[in-house]
Formats: sequence, C-alpha cells, structure tokens
Amino acid sequence: MLKKIKETIEYLESRISIKPEIGIILGTGLGGLVNEIDILHTIPYEFIPNFPVSTVQGHHGQLIFGMMGGKPIVAMQGRFHYYEGYTMQEITFPVRVMNFLGIKLLILSNASGGVNPDFEVGDIMVIDDHINLMKDNPLIGKNEDEVGIRFPDMSHAYDPALIEKAFAFSVKAGIKLQRGVYAAVSGPTYETPAEYKYIRTIGADAVGMSTVPEVISARHMGLKCFAVSIISDLGVPGKIVEISHKHVIDAASAVEPVMTRIIREMICTEQA
Repeated sequence: MLKKIKETIEYLESRISIKPEIGIILGTGLGGLVNEIDILHTIPYEFIPNFPVSTVQGHHGQLIFGMMGGKPIVAMQGRFHYYEGYTMQEITFPVRVMNFLGIKLLILSNASGGVNPDFEVGDIMVIDDHINLMKDNPLIGKNEDEVGIRFPDMSHAYDPALIEKAFAFSVKAGIKLQRGVYAAVSGPTYETPAEYKYIRTIGADAVGMSTVPEVISARHMGLKCFAVSIISDLGVPGKIVEISHKHVIDAASAVEPVMTRIIREMICTEQA
C-alpha cells in the first residue's frame, strides 16, 4: 500500500501548486459543489497512478485542487463503491492519498434512503454515527504502521465539535437539519420493505451504499470527519415507492445548494 501511495503522491505533487488542508468526497448528484471552488488543477482519475475509475452515473471521476472558503482543498468529484467490484482497499485508496497530501479534515456527502419516520425527502442529515452492514472492512489484512494503528477507536468517528458547529450555523441561517445514524450496505439493489424495517430496528436513520469505508480509513489515519446525507427517498412504511438511480440524482441535486452552504461554512470556520 505504501509503495502505491508514494507513487501516486509523487505524480500528483509534480502537477499541483498547493498543499491541501481539507479533503472533500462528493456523492451521487452532488458534484455541483465544484462550482464553488476556485479551481487550480483538475486531474481525471484515469490519469492518476493506482486510482480506480468511477463507473456510476452522477460521478464525474476527477480530482480537483483549488481554494474554497479561503482554504486549500482537494475534492473527489465522484467516488468509488463496493458494488462496482472494487475491493475495500481500492475504494479507500484516494483517502489514503489525500491524507499523505496533507489534509487534516475529510468532508463527505452522499444521498441516502431515510428510514426515520420523522424524515422527509430533501432533508439533510448530519451523520453522527454509522453501522457497517457491508460485510467487509478496509482495514482487514496486514496493517501498515506508518499509515495507522492496528485497532483504531471509532467512538467518535464523526467529529462532535464539527457536528455542533453545523447545527449552530443551521439555526443562524434558518436551515433545517436532521441528525442521525447512517447504515452502509453493499448495494447495488435498493432495499426491500423488510430490509428497511430491519435497518430502522437496529438503530439507523438512513441507509446508503458508501461513506463508511472512507470514514473508517480516515479515522485509521487520525483524520477528523464530517459527513452529510441528503435524504433522496423514504424507506418508511406507507411512504415506500419504486425508485431509480435518476430519482436519487434528481432529489439530491435539488437540495445541493443548501448542502453547499453547510460545507462552505465548515471549511471557512475550520482552524488550520
């Protein structure tokens, strides 16, 4: 892993002029956040050594370096998923690279199905905990001590101070925010009604197919994490309807400007 990381870092550092402090991973239908970035460099994934290539509609597949909120950032416009056939280590490799580029904070976004009956389509949920139902973990295998410790603590996978800062901003800005637990499944099928019920019963508020592997790897390396999930459909009895990937993209895109305000605030007020 270290050899591959160093190869990728060498390639990227020869082509960029900034040292990013914050990393951003943009989920399904949420790539428009890049319009808020003063872009200095755009590098397609297929040109980057050891990088996977995104195969999913709504994920553009490029690494963007620039300035946002006065901070140097690196953003993944398009992420990788377990259901695409990648290993957990391949999915999280870009997080490893961002860490070695120098970021201290990882901000993630996704679209998810809400299983909390108090949620509505279009709600934004700040993730305060997660449940890994993907039946795999990116840390399985030989541990690289230079990367992180063998048994990382996950009691505060999502930074409590950043969560509170987001809610303080939401009150000031008049933005409705939800807070809850995100359950990650492998996909690519959407859940059955019985699966929605099970996921709610075990304590989740929303369910999706990403984010958790990246957060596990980020915390393995000591990075702070902040994540938001746009509720694009509902897995609540009486509100379950047939959905498609386009439906998810459209629902997420509609709320993206509000999510962008939250992420910009997180970046602007983050201490170096």
